Amino acid sequence: MDVEACSAAASDKDKAVKTHFKVTRFIMEAGVKLGMQSIPIATACTIYHKFFHETTLDEYDPYLVAMSAIYLAGKVEEQHLRTRDIINVCHRYLNPGSDPLEVDSKFWELRDSIVQCELLVLRLLHFRVSFNHPHKYLLHYLVSVKNWMNRHSWERNPIATASWALLRDSYHGDICLRYEAQHIAVAVLYFALQCYGVDVPGNEGAENQWWKVFSEDITRTTINNIISELINIYTMDTEIP
Repeated sequence: MDVEACSAAASDKDKAVKTHFKVTRFIMEAGVKLGMQSIPIATACTIYHKFFHETTLDEYDPYLVAMSAIYLAGKVEEQHLRTRDIINVCHRYLNPGSDPLEVDSKFWELRDSIVQCELLVLRLLHFRVSFNHPHKYLLHYLVSVKNWMNRHSWERNPIATASWALLRDSYHGDICLRYEAQHIAVAVLYFALQCYGVDVPGNEGAENQWWKVFSEDITRTTINNIISELINIYTMDTEIP
């Protein structure tokens, strides 16, 4: 492959990453407006990322896939959403200031497209749309770290809030597909502690680092790689309108 071809491939990849960032942001914001909880939103983002790991942006409309992912995630996580609500919220997001769609032929075409796309997503992912998210691990890790720390130090620094925000934002990229759920939970907690300059008591000189207590097979390299990818996500956020 010549230099020009390599450059074009890199440009296409960069464009795809930015598109996926924008569409997952759309999923999250639409999910909040629909009253979705954090786990269903995480499932919708994961379904979206997995779908585009199997195919390309050239073949499918990413926003249609996103709407189908929201609809499917609601079923998987038992927070059922009406297609009409999904269509109205997504239409308003993509067309700010517009009125809700009339229940006419355009509405029914879009509804049918979402349902057909849902079937396509299920087939492409071999009906594997239930995931082990980092949320439950992070909850336990936060409780443990809070118990280890001085109460005043914990209350003075919003470690828990920052950790949840980092975890939510990680779904703008495909971190959820490439790392173990426990490792992501450890990494966002580690990053939150670093951001506020907080040390876990008793960690220095301990036989095991605190993060090894939570996940025996995690390495410092894995933590650093996840943090590096999170930083890239935040960098992209400043570049994308």
